[in-house]
Order: sequence, then C-alpha cells, then structure tokens
Amino acid sequence: MKVLSHTEIEEPKQESAWRQTLSAYINLMKPHVTVLLLGTTLATMAIADRGLPNLGLVLATLLGGTLAAGSANSINCYIDRDIDQIMGRTQRRSLPAGKVQPRQALIFGLVMGVLSCLVFGFFVNLLSAALGLGAILFYVVIYTMGLKRTTAQNIVIGGLPGALPVLIGWTAATNYISLDAIWLTAIVFYWTPPHFWALALLIQKDYAKVNVPMMPVMFGEAETRRQIFFYSLLLGAVTLMPFLMHTMSYLYLVSVVIMDSILIYMSVRLLIDKQHKWARTIFWYSNCYLAAIFAIMVVDRVLF
Repeated sequence: MKVLSHTEIEEPKQESAWRQTLSAYINLMKPHVTVLLLGTTLATMAIADRGLPNLGLVLATLLGGTLAAGSANSINCYIDRDIDQIMGRTQRRSLPAGKVQPRQALIFGLVMGVLSCLVFGFFVNLLSAALGLGAILFYVVIYTMGLKRTTAQNIVIGGLPGALPVLIGWTAATNYISLDAIWLTAIVFYWTPPHFWALALLIQKDYAKVNVPMMPVMFGEAETRRQIFFYSLLLGAVTLMPFLMHTMSYLYLVSVVIMDSILIYMSVRLLIDKQHKWARTIFWYSNCYLAAIFAIMVVDRVLF
C-alpha cells in the first residue's frame, strides 16, 4: 500500500481552498442574476442584427456585461453587508459568511467596473461603455445607496439598471439607440415590479427585520397584490409595442398574448386567493416568461 507524502496531502487542501476562494468571489457577482442579464443582452444583439454579429463582438459584449454586472453586484454586497447578515435569504452570501472581507469585496467590485469600461470602450464601442458605466452608477448610487432604504418605489425606479443590458446589447450591435431598442428595454423595466414584488411577498419578514421599505412592508399584502396585477397589465401592453411598430410578426404577437394572459391570470388568482403559492408561482414563471419572450423575438427576427 502506497503511503502518501506530506506534499501529496497538502495539495488537495490547497486546491480546495483555491476553489472556495474563487467560489466566494463569484458569489459576490450574483451569477444567477448576471446570467439572466447576459441572456437578454445576447438576444437583443441577435434581434438588432437579425442574427448574431461576429463572434468577437459577441464575446467582448458578454465579457463587458459580466464585468459590469459583477461590479454593481459586488459593490451592492459591500454596501448592504449590514442587512445581509440579518436577512435569512442573504446570510450565506460571501460577506455575511465571512468568506470575503469587506475591503476586498469593494476593491473587487471597483476593479471589475474599470475593466468593464475598458472592454466596452476598446472592443465594442464608446456608447456601450457609457451605458455600462451608467448602469453600474445607477444601481450602486441611486438604487442601493438612495432608493432601497427610503422608498417603496425602490424596485420600480431601481429596475432601470436591470433593463439597460438590453440597450447595451442593441448599441453593441448597431452603435446607436433606436425606438425599437427603447421598447425592448421597457419590457424588462415593466417586468421587474411584478417579478420582484412576488418575491417580496414571500420574504417580507426579512425586509421588515432590517427596515427596508419594500411594498408589502410599507403598504401591506393587499396593495402589493394590486400593484402586481396593475404592472402585469402594463407589461402586457408594453410587450405589444414591437408588433404594433412592425418590428415583430404575428408569431411574436400570438406567443406574447398567450404568455401575457398566463401572467395576468396568475396575478388575478393572487388577488382573489391571497395565497403565497401564487406569489411563488408568479416569481418562477416570470423568470421563464422573460427568457421566452426574448427567445421568441430572436426566432421572429431571424425567420421573418
């Protein structure tokens, strides 16, 4: 039987520590959120170009988007570390769990922000670089530092940086902003309130513990349900605009009417039944909804 040497025993431990450190920094970037943002960016590039642009431009745009989202999310984690260690949903994040020190998280976020601007500026275009920087600053300064702890409308106004990756995808492919691009951005903007308020209904006690004025904490569950229904209707109206502007065909129209009808039906059930299971259903369905709408738009533009 072979006897392991001291070096052979230490190597797996070192490798494991390296992986844990890498995982902790990736966690700061909130990868589950970043993936959805990158998906809308890539889809918008395909919509704008009626097919994917050259691979180099796509990779540069996605890298810049990853760095921008990672920067905003890491700095957000740094600023919110006081409440993240109290809320059950966020206690396992890297900073509350002590896996990364606050100063390191802040430096990590700032460095990624700088790298994002450089990648966009040198390999995509200056307009995309400006939008990427604007998204970071809006999310960090206006939403995290300004709106999140002061107003129940934090998610509504703060939804803009989450919608800007769509605009970045369009400008990366075209180097200009059009009315079509603005309507695509509006879809994500109006999607955000019903999506997030459904989650807020499920974890409102967490927000109440840290005095964050989310809609159900400030105005109660009944008003939150009404707002989810109202914004679901608004979202349905906005999603019709690409067809009405002759950007999309009847394939898109039929698909989006079906998906909007399902979302509105769920929001009506949430109003009537007042059960949290419908909030959970809306939250998960809205994730699939957004991905499906942009996927259908890509297919529509490529085929028609």
